[in-house]
Amino acid sequence: MTKAIISITSTSTLFSEVREIAKKLDRGEILPEADYHLSFSDSAQLFRELTPARLALLEHLKKDGPQSIYALAKQLGRNYSNVHADVRKLMEHHLIDKTEDQQVFVPWDDVEIHLSLSVSE
Repeated sequence: MTKAIISITSTSTLFSEVREIAKKLDRGEILPEADYHLSFSDSAQLFRELTPARLALLEHLKKDGPQSIYALAKQLGRNYSNVHADVRKLMEHHLIDKTEDQQVFVPWDDVEIHLSLSVSE
């Protein structure tokens, strides 16, 4: 099962996690297959990038499967250019992808958002 995990991670925590992975690789350890992790520095950044409209789009695609951006805009009752911009942003974050025939889809079996307001440096 593939999973995209979206979270808030402080810079120091992120660097610490990367150092631990590097140490394991240096020791020749085989790392388990990893989920996709998308980290933001704080909740403001997370909600700036993953707006309610983008989350609704992601949820709709996850539920209904691959479709064109035009069909997606029509089903969501939104302007095509706004949906296109949101699709582009979600693709930048690797939360959606395109098929060979240009239909957009969620490539993950599950998408989780982990939000803790107690994150500190």
